[in-house]
Amino acid sequence: MKRIVFTGALALAFLGGPAAANEFADQLTALASTDISKIVSDPQVIAAIKAQNAETSGYDQANIDALDKQWRAEIDKSNKPLIDKTLGNALSGHLHEIKERGGGLYTEIFVMDAKGLNVGQSDITSDYWQGDEAKWQETFLIGKGATHIGDVELDESTQSYQSQLSVAITDPDSGEVIGAATFGVNIELLP
Repeated sequence: MKRIVFTGALALAFLGGPAAANEFADQLTALASTDISKIVSDPQVIAAIKAQNAETSGYDQANIDALDKQWRAEIDKSNKPLIDKTLGNALSGHLHEIKERGGGLYTEIFVMDAKGLNVGQSDITSDYWQGDEAKWQETFLIGKGATHIGDVELDESTQSYQSQLSVAITDPDSGEVIGAATFGVNIELLP
């Protein structure tokens, strides 16, 4: 009964408009500074981003657009070389395990490189390039410690209300921001 009441109240808050989108900002910020901070500072995450940054550092916008176009075209096909390569890498497996251990708190997790391209992800994303979106621009481009909290939205696939929480990822050796990560957070399960 408590969950139904909470969900109903949450739906009313969501329908209330933009101010309601920030209602969970304090809880999401706390999550970013605790659990998520530990996840994104994991050596496996850092190593994967640094490796991809070395590979993509010379990419121009034409390269990025071609990869994003390829990703979007592969979504509805049976042959998905770019998607399979990304979802099949060690980082994606690691992120999928974190999502599963989260008990429903995380609806998705993906990590981006210095160009905004996906490095690893728990689930398939609709596009490969996140560099044109606030989740990357308001974290990676802002710098160390930057976070971005998205609006609360109904996730059709899980029928839960979620907010995307994005954070800049810093190389602990150099202190430089090397990438970003986005966590879909089921706000109904926030601690």
